[in-house]
Amino acid sequence: MSATSIHRATTGFSNEYAHLRHHDDARPTPGSGGESMSMDARTDEDDEPSLEGGYDPETVESRWQDRWVDEKIYAYESDPKRDPNTVYAIDTPPPTVSGSLHMGHLYGSTLQDFAARFQRMADGDVLFPFGYDDNGIASERLTEKELDIRHQDYERREFQELCREVCTEYEAEFTEKMQGLGCSIDWSNTYKTIEPRVQRISQLSFLDLYEKEREYRKKAPAIWCPECETAISQVEMEDDERHSHFNDIAFDVVGDGADRDEFIISTTRPELIPACVAVFVHPDDEDNQELVGETARVPIFGHEVPIIEDDRVDMEKGSGVVMCCTFGDQNDIEWYQAHDLPLRVAIDESATMTDLAGDYEGLSTEEAREAIVEDLDDDGYLRDRWEITHAVGVHERCDTPVEFRVSKQWYVEILDHKEEYLEAGREMDWYPEKMFTRYKHWIEGLEWDWLISRQRDSGIPFPVWYCAECDHEIMAAKEDLPVDPLSDEPPVDACPECGHDEFVPEDDVFDTWATSSLTPLINAGWDWDADAEALTMDKPELYPFDLRPQGHDIISFWLFHTVVKCYEHTGEVPFDATMINGHILDENREKMSKSKGNIVAPDEVLAEYPVDAVRFWAASAAVGDDFPYQTQDIVAGEKLLRKLWNASKLVDTLAPTDLEEPAELEPIDRWLLAELDDAVDELTAQFEDYEFAKARDRLRTFFWNTFCDDYLEIAKGREDNPSTQYALRTAHRTFLELWAPFLPHVTEEIWQAVYADGSATDLDSIHTREWPAPQGYEADLTAGETAIEVIGALRRYKSEHQLPLNADLESVAVYGPIDGFADAIQNVMHVRDLTVLEEEPEVTTEVASIDLDYSTLGPKFGSKVGDIDAGIESGEYEIDRDADVLRVAGEELESDLFDVELERTYSGEGDMIETESAVVIVD
Repeated sequence: MSATSIHRATTGFSNEYAHLRHHDDARPTPGSGGESMSMDARTDEDDEPSLEGGYDPETVESRWQDRWVDEKIYAYESDPKRDPNTVYAIDTPPPTVSGSLHMGHLYGSTLQDFAARFQRMADGDVLFPFGYDDNGIASERLTEKELDIRHQDYERREFQELCREVCTEYEAEFTEKMQGLGCSIDWSNTYKTIEPRVQRISQLSFLDLYEKEREYRKKAPAIWCPECETAISQVEMEDDERHSHFNDIAFDVVGDGADRDEFIISTTRPELIPACVAVFVHPDDEDNQELVGETARVPIFGHEVPIIEDDRVDMEKGSGVVMCCTFGDQNDIEWYQAHDLPLRVAIDESATMTDLAGDYEGLSTEEAREAIVEDLDDDGYLRDRWEITHAVGVHERCDTPVEFRVSKQWYVEILDHKEEYLEAGREMDWYPEKMFTRYKHWIEGLEWDWLISRQRDSGIPFPVWYCAECDHEIMAAKEDLPVDPLSDEPPVDACPECGHDEFVPEDDVFDTWATSSLTPLINAGWDWDADAEALTMDKPELYPFDLRPQGHDIISFWLFHTVVKCYEHTGEVPFDATMINGHILDENREKMSKSKGNIVAPDEVLAEYPVDAVRFWAASAAVGDDFPYQTQDIVAGEKLLRKLWNASKLVDTLAPTDLEEPAELEPIDRWLLAELDDAVDELTAQFEDYEFAKARDRLRTFFWNTFCDDYLEIAKGREDNPSTQYALRTAHRTFLELWAPFLPHVTEEIWQAVYADGSATDLDSIHTREWPAPQGYEADLTAGETAIEVIGALRRYKSEHQLPLNADLESVAVYGPIDGFADAIQNVMHVRDLTVLEEEPEVTTEVASIDLDYSTLGPKFGSKVGDIDAGIESGEYEIDRDADVLRVAGEELESDLFDVELERTYSGEGDMIETESAVVIVD
């Protein structure tokens, strides 16, 4: 039934709402009376579940969170022989251990929990694990900030130990806060991305890909972060709009082959001039073709470079002549490789100018840029300079502009398998489907293989040594993993290539994503079986996982790399479906950021509102959409908790708990159960498709409007009726089960107070019950809904005429589809004589008013507006409903210029009440 189908009664059950959680100064004083929902309302000394008093969310939520964990209600027990189709496994994202819980954690984890709780009730066996990503730059920075130290001041192992200590403290805090969200995580299935077991799996992954010839080590240009002083992968670089300058700089032409003695190049990075190794011209550039084959002298620095043609030059940019420096961008790298150019390194790993920069050595790139521009101007080489805003490649973790440096790094080969990864993405179900486009565009835009080595202190080491003589790679033995080459010996005494007996340990560590991308294999127990000499899984029933939930901002990071790793290792897609959540915005729909001061802290939200109310808010937007944090949504959740609690108390007074179904249900009761079947069917489909917002709204409308505001009011006058009692209990029990994934605490409390077996040792939790299924009740849903509308209308009529709800009405006539429900209307509303009309009563429809849009009417009709007003005032107009126009004062007004308000009146005896589907006459 629509929430607006009839005007709701304002008496009885529907007038009870106030704020659930009170501050100290708002708590009612003892003896003040009323039914407050204060946290202090409960008085049970043993704190056992009870419907006595008001709902106390603070006490209830913490109690159930502790008991769920203590009794391992959500624990998953593996059985390798189990049919994978009977297990639902979630590949949960391990959050970075770099600080406190933020709204993204709260929102994303709650969505995952909706899926986990529903599937646990629907299918029984669910793995909902949890991991901590304590391996990476973020953990290093947290440690430096927390201890006020610099990693450079410590030996590597010492600093790693400090990272472990700091991260352990934050992980404990994170665990406590995640449990405080009421998430049904299996806390016996957790992992850390730096723990020995995960290190072993990460190193095993490296060895397996190496044996499959999917990895290589190469000295080549790599994307470099000067702030973090490490190579990074393409996925870690993003564009950021920055202010800069374009500089027109003159280069001298050396020799007599050209008709001119100089040309202009335009650049935003004059500090790269000392690294210039060539100048390029497009083959089709007629204006500059004469320069090809000549030599140019680099201003200030004086070295000479060749002028070469290449079709990668953008003729529309600047003068069409471009310098190549090693390295400024991707084009420089391609030219360097394609034309076998020399290497000139003018910027070191910390973005400081090298000795190649001459007088500018030791300056930062920013300092050198200004100094070089000033000297170019003094020497007459700077011809123009103007401000611009352009996209600059920055490291996504620290916003530092990246450089490109030549170094030896390890890579996973991915460019040759782009189509395979696209096909793997097509095999998955995407929720929402539109997110596949982001995945597709990322793969199509890939230009680099995956660089997996990092120059960091904290991380998982590469299990590799190198021959000190010939640089041959020595891989660790699988059975020895995990190893640390800095402290462990290689598995051979001499190099198998040259026989040399000295080795150099690899001191690089893996990219964080090289480990996080293995989460499905980590949770499935992937490992090397030495006896079988094969890779196996301890929990094969989990793989592939059913769901990968994550944010849309890390599709190119976590999701893509997981597909790469798992596909290369197993030949399978790692999960059947992926659920992509959006971001939380502020109330003005702007992205939350510390710099803007618009961050909402989860701790503050959870201190003020019940967890279940916050979870209700988390289900307010479609999966994948960014949406604003709005307190009114949480307040609506609070009101729902009160409604559910008070409805439960009322049901408990109206019907006993243990009831058998009567031989025959009365029409109004059968209709309710048939409507419930319809809702269960629809909600099940919505949960299966991760449409939590639709499920929440569908359930709330049915529970609040149909059951509470309509049916419970009916049931109050039928409390001794076995048919109504059975329908009440069946519906109430089902509503608790349907609300359980959304509101786990209040539903558990009510369930334990009313329906559980009361065992002190074995919790009969609502969250381990079977998900409701339609029971096959049949009724004319349309007729039943119309009957409910009529009952509501008559209830409102009695209230408006100050009549008791049990007062008799002499005569009521109804026009509308109420077949089979006339007796119910008559009995519930105490109608002595009820007539079902075959034809609609004589109702006159008249125009009550015509509103004109003067902002458009004035410019269009000018002085005619007065005549139009007069015509409407006198009634001298015609409304052509077929053409949707108003004819007045000799003019025709289109529908966008006016609005007509109609009024329906009944000229017969009695009072007419209209609902959405019926006309009711009370005489």
